[in-house]
Amino acid sequence: MSGATDHLPRLLALVPWLLSHPDSSVAEVAREFEVTEAQIRADVNLLWMCGLPGYGPGDLIDVEWRGDRVTLSNAETIERPLRITPDEALALIAALRALAGVPGIVSTAAIDRALAKLESAAGGVPAADKVVVAPVNAANPEVVTTVTDAVAQSRRVHLRYWVPARDEATERDVDPIRLFTSDATAYLSGWCHAVEDLRTFRLDRVLEAKLLDDAIVVPDEIRARAFDTELFTPSAEDRLVTFSLDPAARWAADYYQCEVVEERGDGGLVVKLRSRDDAWARRLALGLAGVARLTDPPDLARQVRDAAIAALVAYGV
Repeated sequence: MSGATDHLPRLLALVPWLLSHPDSSVAEVAREFEVTEAQIRADVNLLWMCGLPGYGPGDLIDVEWRGDRVTLSNAETIERPLRITPDEALALIAALRALAGVPGIVSTAAIDRALAKLESAAGGVPAADKVVVAPVNAANPEVVTTVTDAVAQSRRVHLRYWVPARDEATERDVDPIRLFTSDATAYLSGWCHAVEDLRTFRLDRVLEAKLLDDAIVVPDEIRARAFDTELFTPSAEDRLVTFSLDPAARWAADYYQCEVVEERGDGGLVVKLRSRDDAWARRLALGLAGVARLTDPPDLARQVRDAAIAALVAYGV
């Protein structure tokens, strides 16, 4: 079998191989490329019509058949096999090893096979144990297994979930929709019955997970939202907060979901975004200190100012 996804890569690999193995039998080439002899004959006949612009007799690839044996010539411009660079191979290996660190979400066997082929094909790449990648934020394996089963079986799951902004554990029943990773962290997206809305949960903050007997009930429009939304899913009940961003903080308008983005005239921006709790907004404002200011609502702006003053006093400034 040969499809469009593998035809061009095979043709590009076939030319340098035939140039370095003149007078090869069709059977030998077919075994090497793991296709039928008929497919190899069709590929070679196609190569015979390929070449450099001009497409005259001296520009096309030359094919010489002797019975069931074939030789290529006049194709020196593509005589070297396509190979990824060491940097490209390292990037792929790092990405695969990061993906392998997400328990229960991907097939580690498939990743191991891909890594073996990649490391074998990319000569000169350092050994896999020399490749350092950022670890995936560790989630409890039992939690991951339970949540994965809930998604696979379309069953509701009860979560005991830690909310760092309030430093408290909350109890929630969730209809799970999808598992995914972002920035080395595993997430569950689902319908939270505690707030009657779509929510996204970090698996490393799930303290306990229990599979329930209830089947999930998720309307199609909610399921579509789960695959369409970003990590933070704001609602109309979340507080609207206004930030004035200097040019050095313009990136925040791209990183966070903003309802309003207005140019400030000096290269800065005024943005409005939803905050689920005041602690998160205060942390964001303090983290952007010097290049951004939280300007509204006034009571939250006062909280940020008071927190900044207390921090300076604590450091003796």
